[in-house]
Amino acid sequence: MFRSFFIAALLAGGFLSASGYAPVAMASEGSEVPNIGFVLYTKSYAPGTLNARWIYGDKYSGPGIATGGPKEGFAGKYHVRYFYDSGKFSDEYDLLIEKHADSYKVSWITDGKVSAVGVGMEVENGLAVGWRRVSD
Repeated sequence: MFRSFFIAALLAGGFLSASGYAPVAMASEGSEVPNIGFVLYTKSYAPGTLNARWIYGDKYSGPGIATGGPKEGFAGKYHVRYFYDSGKFSDEYDLLIEKHADSYKVSWITDGKVSAVGVGMEVENGLAVGWRRVSD
């Protein structure tokens, strides 16, 4: 499983680099945090719910939960809440996961605007997604 997770992380990062997007650091985080993240979504026992494990740059990470999605598969609309490893609340978004052949396009939306974009692929135990924040 670790090998699948590691390979998925490398591939997702490669897709993001090839997309032509230039990394943009958030002003409050300073330039030392790269604008790249990774999340692994796994199916929860509750239908339409995904458990998340995320990381942003090399500084922030934690769990999350996406609710309101379809009973089967990953593609669909969710509401996701993320937390830091300490348990403190981090962020929440409307999450859109779209399947395109063997890959997925993922968008995190706040107040109707796309806040982050990513690409992903199914791995042995879930959906692995590399992502980056978008600038206004």
